[in-house]
Amino acid sequence: MSDKPISPLRQPMIDDMTARRFTEDTQRDYVRAVRHGFPRPVAGHGVGGRRSPLSIASAKQHIGPATINLACTALRFFFKITLEKPDLVRHLAPVQQPRKTPVVLSQDEVARLLEAAPSLKYKAALSVAYGGGLRVSAC
Repeated sequence: MSDKPISPLRQPMIDDMTARRFTEDTQRDYVRAVRHGFPRPVAGHGVGGRRSPLSIASAKQHIGPATINLACTALRFFFKITLEKPDLVRHLAPVQQPRKTPVVLSQDEVARLLEAAPSLKYKAALSVAYGGGLRVSAC
């Protein structure tokens, strides 16, 4: 990965990922997620200069579900495979992506769309696509 000195816990994790043929990108992402998944030293917070879990949890960070799920997967791998301590990550669960509600046109908007079609051919195509419930990308 790089020529920097590697910590004694990081090297076994890299070896485990290499043995399982993880790509370089996946290895880099997992190492980064495990490194940032633990509390970082901050002066005056908690024992030994570390922040308490509550202060970390209450920090307002805008992290997406994909990033959280990557960190969970990386931590699960680190504890289950590298450290062989699966009990520590038993409660780590993936975060669900919020569903986006589709934009639905009103009857008036559909009528205006069909009236705006330049010819009968396009009006028929739009009517069939709308009636069939096709998405814009499928049209």
